[in-house]
Amino acid sequence: MSDDLEIGPDGVGRCSWASSPPELREYHDGEWGLPVTDDDGLFERICLEAFQCGLSWLTILRKREAFRRGFAKFEIEAVARFDAKDVARLLADPGIVRNRSKVVASIENAQRSQEVIAELGSLARLIWPYAPPSAPAPRSYGEIATVTSESEALAKELKRRGFRFLGPTTVCALMQACGLINAHLDGCHARLPVEAARADALSRLELD
Repeated sequence: MSDDLEIGPDGVGRCSWASSPPELREYHDGEWGLPVTDDDGLFERICLEAFQCGLSWLTILRKREAFRRGFAKFEIEAVARFDAKDVARLLADPGIVRNRSKVVASIENAQRSQEVIAELGSLARLIWPYAPPSAPAPRSYGEIATVTSESEALAKELKRRGFRFLGPTTVCALMQACGLINAHLDGCHARLPVEAARADALSRLELD
């Protein structure tokens, strides 16, 4: 068994980063890697991954509900209308990460998301074509790339469209979180369900 896989007290094997605390375990077991295809859901992950830069994911998880309150549940249409008063409100909110550049970028990313939806019909039609082919299950964290050719290409396209704080590494994490890449380890209980859900999502999405 890989040193990066852990068998918990419940007898279930999971990626060791999710062994504790409970917030990480719940996120790993119930969300990480499961396909996200709806517009507001993808926008939320875009915002949270951007805010996570330089911080731990646990910090973001513990602030997630405050982020949702502050950013109108990450409804694209609502966030795109945020103005200077909303920026000031968010920067005064101790429940979120108070970084002006990232707050402003999130509002601008909502506006860019509107443009994508108007052009392509959905954010999924922009993001999901960059899903790579299925790959063998990684046996260790060392086998999981933090940047891929697909994340580089998607980051380049997002930048071209005016999205901010979405470099190749952040985009790779976004792709793992949203199900484009299955980064669960070999032996992790979530590996096969996530792979099945990913295949189903790819079959349902009209990406041509």
